[in-house]
Amino acid sequence: MCGRYTLHTSPERLAERFDVAVPESFELRYNCSPGQELPVITGDEPDRLQFFTWGLTPSWADEKQGLINARAETVREKRSFADAYESRRCLVPADGFYEWTDLGDGKAPYRVAFEDDRPFAMAGLWERWEPPTQQLGLDSFGDSDDSDDPEPLETFTVLTTEPNDLVSKLHHRMAVVLEPDEEAQWLHGDSDAVAELLDPYPADEFDYFRVSDRVNSPTNDDPELIEPVDA
Repeated sequence: MCGRYTLHTSPERLAERFDVAVPESFELRYNCSPGQELPVITGDEPDRLQFFTWGLTPSWADEKQGLINARAETVREKRSFADAYESRRCLVPADGFYEWTDLGDGKAPYRVAFEDDRPFAMAGLWERWEPPTQQLGLDSFGDSDDSDDPEPLETFTVLTTEPNDLVSKLHHRMAVVLEPDEEAQWLHGDSDAVAELLDPYPADEFDYFRVSDRVNSPTNDDPELIEPVDA
């Protein structure tokens, strides 16, 4: 699975790398976690970063679901993801991701990133979910206020696949990392053709190292989290 990642690349570099407008509200992130609003690039608006909640809720759901990952092998078959796979694909900018591996006396976190720490895009899907309208009591008629209606929730999930040779030392799954020249195809390509993009990224440009256990808590989000620590 992919349950945490980093995006500490500067706004200027992100804008250049993905050819997008980066809003002033963008902040460097060292511990992107499920449930948080995080940057994505959609096929609908590929020229700007938008902020969606990590944890997909299908448009037809009765309640929030928070699906943080979708398996590449079955994404087209699962009702929760099939519609989004056909028409609502997105890029999830990142510059590293965390994996936990069992050392025998507990699990330890490791950061996986390109050796030069460059940003990349993970393959994602997004949805817009309308919360169910609440039933009003009889005494509420005449006092309704449209401003009280719940806002639509825009959410995303990250696709995972088999690990490459490096990540397999840490975990049995990894995020689908796209080549730069695959990103536009992922956003706009035919659903049959983009299935070929969902393979493990080659291991030779990646590196990994152990990081502080502080990353275990989503409340910690600072530069020290991406610093190597002694094993």
